[in-house]
Order: sequence, then C-alpha cells, then structure tokens
Amino acid sequence: MLLALLAVLVPVLLACTGDDGGSEDEEDRPASAGSSSPTATASPAPRPAAGACYQLTWDQALAPTSDAAPVRCGSRHTSVTFAVGSLDDLLAGHLLGVDSAAVQEQVASTCPKRLRRYVGGSTEDLRLSMLRAVWFTPTVAQSDTGASWYRCELIAVARDGRLAGLSGRLRGVLDGQAGRDRYGMCATAAPDEPDFERVICSARHTWRAVATVDLPGRRYPGAAAARRAGQGVCEDAGRDRAEDPLSFQWGYEWPTRRQWANGQTYGRCWVPD
Repeated sequence: MLLALLAVLVPVLLACTGDDGGSEDEEDRPASAGSSSPTATASPAPRPAAGACYQLTWDQALAPTSDAAPVRCGSRHTSVTFAVGSLDDLLAGHLLGVDSAAVQEQVASTCPKRLRRYVGGSTEDLRLSMLRAVWFTPTVAQSDTGASWYRCELIAVARDGRLAGLSGRLRGVLDGQAGRDRYGMCATAAPDEPDFERVICSARHTWRAVATVDLPGRRYPGAAAARRAGQGVCEDAGRDRAEDPLSFQWGYEWPTRRQWANGQTYGRCWVPD
C-alpha cells in the first residue's frame, strides 16, 4: 500500500442513533518508499543491520534510498530496521537495474508482508494501527559497485507529515492491548467533520478506528455498494462500545476506487473514544 497512497478524497459515513449521513475526508497516508531523488555515491554500501534504529524525518522516510546514520536505539528514534534481504535482480537471465519497476515492486510486496509477522497481532490490528513499513534499496551508483540488498523499516505515523517516536520492544507489539492502544489509529474529530485528521492514539483524540469491513470481489464494487456493505457492521460496533445501546454514535469510512486499486479493499468503523 504505498507510494500511490497520497492525498485523495475518501467517502465517509457518520451515523448517530441510526441516522445516516455522508461526507468526504482525506485518505490514509501510510508511509512509503519512493519520491525523492536518490543520493548518488560511488562508494560501496555495506549491507544494513537488522535491528538498527534511525532518527528519520517524514521526507527521509518517503525517499527510495537513505544515507542516514543509525542512532542508539535507547535514544530518540523514529524507525527500526525490522528486516534485511537480498534483491532478486535477474529476470530471464537479464540483470535488472535497482531502480527498475520489477525490482522495486519486489521490495514493495515483501516489506509489508514481513511487517505483519514482525509486529504481531491480527491483520485487522495492523490495519487499525498507525504502524507502517517503508523500505530502502541501494542507489544506482551503489548497485553498480555490487550492493544488492533491501532494508525494511518500521515507522509510526503521528499524523500526516510527521513521524512518531518509537520506544520499547516492537517485535510483537500488536500482540498486547498496550501496544494496540499506543500505536492505534485515532482521529481529532468525527470522520465526516472538516477538522477530521488521523492521529496516533497516544496523541490527543476524540474518535478511534475499531473495526474493519472487508469488501467482497476483486473489482471495486462502486461507492454505493461499498457504503452499504459497512453500515450494519459499523452500527453494531458503535452499539457494542456505547454505554447506552439506544443512544450512540458511529462512523464508517469506505475506500475510493483509487484506494482499492492500491490495495485497500476494506473500510473502517469509527466510534467516539
């Protein structure tokens, strides 16, 4: 889910005690590799070390390559290398460039899958969190000297444009409620309000994403069908978490066609928190 997951309008539905309503808001902005120009260097790039920590900025996390130096994991940091692997840069006997679509797609598929195993929890736990995978490969110049690795980094999005600090043990962090609460996906307002913004749950917030709704089929079902698919599920989620089952609020956010094409084939249920 990644580089293409930039700002687009996202349909949302807010309901209160069963009333329907709809509006639009911004899409998820999970971090991804790939927008800045790579930093060229002729010197060989040593294979990165798994478990290393870095103090990356938002822009650095979105770049396809990185020359940032690691920091002590006991100090402030915003990313952790959770996996390192070797690139498969041969296709039908032909050597591919490190910046080729085939090589980059290989890493873009591998790192998110490995993230799920690293942080633990369920697929839904990860979808309801602000934890994301980004990745780096060598520069073209480094690749020419023999570098052929990829590096998967774990980051937490604090809010759009800013990374959250990381601390403690992150392997299996979503296995426990404390980790799900700290790194969960929350919001500053109801999902149909103009000041709605996704934030990490350890920050001040008023709403929380509590469930996901998988949409059937391989093709985008259309906005109307996507909306209908989640209303009952999200209404039940709001009722289950309300003190008064006769008076409660809930929100539903479904994917756009563009999000669907980028891999988000599910919607999210929101409740006041």
